[in-house]
Amino acid sequence: MTVTRPDSPTVRAFLGLGSNLGDRWAHLRRAVDHLRGDGATPVTGISPVFETEPVGGPADQGPYLNMVVELALPAPPDPYRVLAECRRLEAAAGRVRAVRWGPRTLDVDVLWIDGVHLDDPELIVPHPRLFERRFVVAPLATLAPDLAGPGEVERAGGDVVEVGTL
Repeated sequence: MTVTRPDSPTVRAFLGLGSNLGDRWAHLRRAVDHLRGDGATPVTGISPVFETEPVGGPADQGPYLNMVVELALPAPPDPYRVLAECRRLEAAAGRVRAVRWGPRTLDVDVLWIDGVHLDDPELIVPHPRLFERRFVVAPLATLAPDLAGPGEVERAGGDVVEVGTL
């Protein structure tokens, strides 16, 4: 793992949230509310919500709602603590990991943490498919145009439709 020493007391982190089972809006809203209510890691940005067809996995899945949340992590960041929070949010939403890229109540991925490069079996930061999928790049671009500008959105695969905000 490489962590670049930050010049500020916090660093940006971006989480991707998606849902295609049950009340998709409610799953996203509860996850964001939980992150906001935690207080230990301030939420500094919330993207609009985008709807997209599933990428990969079983063919009979319904469409996803996707969004990105920006956090201000205390420096130096602990990516494994962020991963643990992602898993806790998924568990609280009743996520069951039965099929890779299968339908889910809530999926929460660590997309990016400023200054962190990590590649191990448990966690890869930046996310290995971050810039390949428009359902991640489009909401990220609304919060961090320095990371994902119009060119990255155009190059990413898939179609997305902005459907609202939380």
